Amino acid sequence: MNYASSTYVEETRIGFYFLRSHTWQHHVLRVAINDLKRLIGEPPPQGGILLDVGCGQGKSFRLLRQAFQPQRMLGIDADPRSLQLSRNEAAREQIDVELIASDCARIELPDVSVDILFCHQTFHHLVEQDRALAEFWRVLKPGGLLLFAESTKAYIDTWVIRWFFRHPMEVQKSADEYLAMIRAQGFEFEPCNVSFPYLWWSRSKDFGLLERWGLRAPPPPGQREETLINVAARKPLVAS
Repeated sequence: MNYASSTYVEETRIGFYFLRSHTWQHHVLRVAINDLKRLIGEPPPQGGILLDVGCGQGKSFRLLRQAFQPQRMLGIDADPRSLQLSRNEAAREQIDVELIASDCARIELPDVSVDILFCHQTFHHLVEQDRALAEFWRVLKPGGLLLFAESTKAYIDTWVIRWFFRHPMEVQKSADEYLAMIRAQGFEFEPCNVSFPYLWWSRSKDFGLLERWGLRAPPPPGQREETLINVAARKPLVAS
């Protein structure tokens, strides 16, 4: 099956190389994982099985190991080139990761087999978002965590992102729409489990320069279009 043409939109060459950069690992991945860990709202779970969906080139592996110390780590991606780079990254970091060639809409794992599912900046590439979210629900154990970090339509639908990257524009969503989608699937979360980072790199009009130069204050939540959303949602122990 040609995943790139049917279920997800493949990254551009520029995007592919950006995903192996220090900027990506330090300013994007690290920040998101630290925030998601905070949003869990309790001592973060340790051990168990952690699945990184859309693991890309494996730059998350070291950060996820440090944050959650999983007994077993899995990574899935539909792109063979990315999986090979993930394999190289795991070997370089001396991390035991089981890598699976699989599409997020058809995850090749048994039901209720995962304790933590990490989905970072993957969802906006997926054409079949509803099916992917249903697969996340299926593979998570009752009580399992969905750690979801995404860019919203307000960020994806800007000239700089359209110029350098590629996404299925018809499925992009606002922060509120992502929250509604996750809740409709059955996941539970409270306001304290959600954040709306307003990071400099997500503000394509000026990259936050005016605030960094002290020329204006950043607009508060509720008075801006949210560009990012992080959610630590839980699959209930008992299905409603």
